[in-house]
Parts: sequence; C-alpha cells; structure tokens
Amino acid sequence: MFKHIFCILFTSLLVFNISAANKSKPNIVVILVDDLGYGDLSCQGGTDIQTPNIDQLFEKGMKFKQFYANCTVCSPTRASLLTGCYPDMVGVPGVIRTNESNSWGYLKEDAITLPSLLKKAGYKTAIIGKWHLGLESPNTPNERGFDFFNGFLGDMMDNYWTHLRHGNNYMRLNNEAIEPEGHATDIFSDWAIDYIQNAKNTNDPFFLYLAYNAPHFPIQPPEDWLNKVVAREKQISEKRAKNVAFVEHLDNGIGRVLTALKESGQDKNTLIIFSSDNGGHLPSEASNGNLRGGKQDMYEGGIRVPTVFVWKEEIKPKTSCDNLALTMDIYPTLCEIAGVEVRHQIDGLSLYRTLQGEQQTTDNRAVYFMRREGGHYSGLCYYAVRYGEYKLVQNTPFEPMQLFNLETDPREQIPLDPETQKFNDMRFKLSQHIRGAGSIPWQK
Repeated sequence: MFKHIFCILFTSLLVFNISAANKSKPNIVVILVDDLGYGDLSCQGGTDIQTPNIDQLFEKGMKFKQFYANCTVCSPTRASLLTGCYPDMVGVPGVIRTNESNSWGYLKEDAITLPSLLKKAGYKTAIIGKWHLGLESPNTPNERGFDFFNGFLGDMMDNYWTHLRHGNNYMRLNNEAIEPEGHATDIFSDWAIDYIQNAKNTNDPFFLYLAYNAPHFPIQPPEDWLNKVVAREKQISEKRAKNVAFVEHLDNGIGRVLTALKESGQDKNTLIIFSSDNGGHLPSEASNGNLRGGKQDMYEGGIRVPTVFVWKEEIKPKTSCDNLALTMDIYPTLCEIAGVEVRHQIDGLSLYRTLQGEQQTTDNRAVYFMRREGGHYSGLCYYAVRYGEYKLVQNTPFEPMQLFNLETDPREQIPLDPETQKFNDMRFKLSQHIRGAGSIPWQK
C-alpha cells in the first residue's frame, strides 16, 4: 500500500514539475505578413500611412535593421521559417501553386519542421492563416507538426471576401473544408484571438504562427478603411490609397490580437516576432522606402524586410541592431529559447545572444538568395549572395551578375568592377551553394 501511495505521489510531483517547467517557457507568436513594403509602416518612415499597433511592437522590442526574407516571394521564405534551411535545400526554390505545370517547389517530406521540434519541448502548436507549402497530403499543416490549423492552404486569394483561388476553396479547419464569411484579414485575426483566449486556460506554452495574406494583391481594403485614407491623404493616388488602407486594416487586426494577449495576461511571457515574407509589390504602389526594387527583385527592396522581436523583461525595448539576419534564423533562435536541441543540419543561426544584448557576429557568413520561376523567367533560377558589406546580384536569369558594396552604395546604383578577386570569390561561393542544392528534388 505504501509503495502504491509513493508511486502516486511521485507521479503527481513529476507531472507538477513538468507543468511548472512548461509554464516557465515563453509562449511564441510569429506574425508573418505578406508583401509588406519596407517603408509601409509609419515607424519605418512612411509619411502617408498610420500603423500604430505595429509601431508599438517596434517600440517595445529589438528592431533588426538588416533582416532579410529568404526569398523574393512567398513559399520559399515560409519554407525557410519552418525548416531553418535555405529554401532550395528543402525543395522549395519557388512558388507552390495549384497548377502543376506552374508549381516550382515540393517541401521535402523528411524535413524536420519547427513545430515538430517545439512539440518535443512541450509546446502546443498552431498555424492560423496562409500555409502555402502544399495543397495535399503529406504536405498539409497537421501532417507537418501543427496540432491546429485554421487557415488557407493556397498561395494568393483571388478575392479577400470569397477566399477562392482558381475557383477552389482552400480554407480549412484542420483537414476539413470550411466557408467562413468576411474579409480574410478579419477572419484570421478573429481566429487568432479565439486561440489565445482558449490557451490561457492550459498549462502548456503555445507556438502560434499567424500568417496573414495581406497586403498581398489583389489590394482589397474594406470600404470604410479606404474612405478614411482618401479623406486624410488628399495628395496620393487611388492605387496608393488602397494599399495604405489595406495595410492600416491589417495593422488594426494585429492590434486586436495583441490586445487579446494583454487582456488574457499572457503578454507577460510571450515572445512576439513580426516580419514579412518579402518586399512590397511596386505595381500595387507599395513603398520600400529608399531601397531599390521590390517583390520578385534580388535588390534590397525585394528581400530586406521590417522585423522586430518583442519579449517583456527579456529583450530591451526601443533597441535596434545592425546584425545580419534572415528568416531561417528564427528556427534555431526559437529552439534555443524553448530549450530544444537541433541535432540535424540546418543553415540558420540562433540570434538569442543578440536578443539578450550580447555581442554576436552574424555577418561572417555568406548568405544566399535564389528563386526559380516560370512565365517570362522560363523556369530558370536567379540569385544573390551577401557576404559582409558586399552583395552579388543577378536580378533576372537573363542579366549578368553585378557586385555592389552596400556600405558605400546602399541604393545598389554603382556596380563594382567584375574583374576583381572579390567578384570571383563571391561567384565561387554561389557555385558551391548551387552544387549543394542540386541534389534536392523540388518536384513530386
């Protein structure tokens, strides 16, 4: 009998200790927006746009001034976020689409995803919003480590109110097709709020990946938001007014999610990361500030994205750093914070020391950007490499490579002499990355 009682007490104590340990780990909320321009936040210098909620995040945390999306477009960057690897190293060099003849990626089935590892550390895992890494088994969110999925499987929505793509309904609650009503941005915000409110009643920490479709085209802000911008900003074009209203509506949704965290008391121990999957879409009159180019470009405007990390009492507010960082670095950073060891090969680098205010060198590595695409790209790849202050750029598959010094020429206007050792060294580094990725299939 005493042995039985002892076993019960020991088991209860063990469960209590595990529960307490889990509760001490921070909740994690990664907010990834779609095609946000580098200059399309008021805290980033936007003069015709008002984004008070995202601005508050930048006030409360550490801003990365040299943070890069892993690609110029959606799917590859999302693959890097969830695997910690370059996108072409996990089979996603380009955009995954409905039509197989125009789909340029297939996520490696043996890739170890971030939610899979965080589950080992006791986390409940959820994705709300845009997935864009597969439309069918085995590459659906619930099969790739997420306990809960409420969102959109596909790439872009043809309409933010009907939520269809090529006439297909890709809205899901886990594996079940659903037909929610309303603007997609409002829907995703509502679902995130519901998840946060439900999570406050559990002892397990959660990882919430909140991936908005906005402000990806078609630019469709609710009418009341557009009317407000038109009345306030008399000097801007109709197209620009729509883009501004679209981002401001998104900012409002993010603000509602942050309020839910605060009102539930969970903001005290929640790490929040805000970033974008690539730069702003120039034909939609997004603003990338003083950077050259935009979405689909290998110039800075296509890949440098506004990014901030917020964590009360752990990350000093109103701070910024110049450290080079990429989307794929989020994976090892979160694993280190969650206390889970990464035992397999990845390409990302943990930024935890930087977030703690310690000295950390992150620009002593060459980092690579690539994209494979059909259409006028003819299924070919184009590339960029950054190493220190130097950047080698090929902005389409049909252009020669150019070398820039971002320290002296941040606008990438003055190509350096290609007949130099530096140019050859950068080109050789790229060739070795291409060799490494060459063995990775990207089709079914």
